[in-house]
Amino acid sequence: MKYLFLFFKGVAMGAANVIPGVSGGTVALITGIFETLLDSIKSLDIQAVKLLFSGKFKALIEHINLGFLISVFLGIGVSIFTFARLLDFLFDNYPVYTWAFFFGLILASVYFVALTITKWNLIVSFNFIVGTVIAVIIALLTPASINDNMLYLVLCGIVAASSMILPGLSGSFLLILMGNYQLVMIDSVNNLDFNVLLPVAVGAGIGILGFSHLLSWIFKKFKNQTIALLSGFILGSLIILWPWKNEIIQTFGDKTKVIGYEWLVPQMNSELIYSLVFFVLGFVIIYFMEQKISSSSKS
Repeated sequence: MKYLFLFFKGVAMGAANVIPGVSGGTVALITGIFETLLDSIKSLDIQAVKLLFSGKFKALIEHINLGFLISVFLGIGVSIFTFARLLDFLFDNYPVYTWAFFFGLILASVYFVALTITKWNLIVSFNFIVGTVIAVIIALLTPASINDNMLYLVLCGIVAASSMILPGLSGSFLLILMGNYQLVMIDSVNNLDFNVLLPVAVGAGIGILGFSHLLSWIFKKFKNQTIALLSGFILGSLIILWPWKNEIIQTFGDKTKVIGYEWLVPQMNSELIYSLVFFVLGFVIIYFMEQKISSSSKS
């Protein structure tokens, strides 16, 4: 049963990573598996290689927390390959309602993640502000053009995977800024284009192994400051999730790309009412998820 719950947490992480502006690391943080995830990924080290080649498989399984990793990453993989199609449909047909749902989801995440900070002081508050500002700046950057060069795809994998485990910084949105979101997360996934998927997967492996060591060390040594920074990242990312916006599209030769957004004020109509319903639904889901986690940790 434990591994089934971990699988569904992985599903939630995978779904989050497909959504521009949402981070799988945020889901890991609010579902209580963030530190375990970092430690398990970090354990894929030289010691693990030695245990593998010496045939000590039982010790290897314990060392890398294999059951945890398989459950979570299986959930992530299943989610990415199934949720990509659903999101494609939702954003094409119900973009405002979809963004409103995720806006409520992430806004609630900011609150509950910030609650885990045990002591607020000047440095912690400063980190929160810095995280917010960085996320907003990233959100306002101009996206690049599509690039299917193999080395660039590896770089996309490194960036996306590193941000996947970093709460508040969306791997999908960074792929948008790098110009390759449509190519990597939609077209190649739906068409199983391994010429794109394999270089991205190689980069993802490099990024997630390397970044997990750094983030784990920082998180353990400066926990409150790190959570404050990550909470700021999550808050700043909300600018991308604002439901009422128009894409600013520019044509470059025979290609078009989104270079920014025009943020709008919603009108008082039925769309606003339904959007608020989806906003509240997203908020409530995180609320009950947090209550479940809190009750489980106390028992």
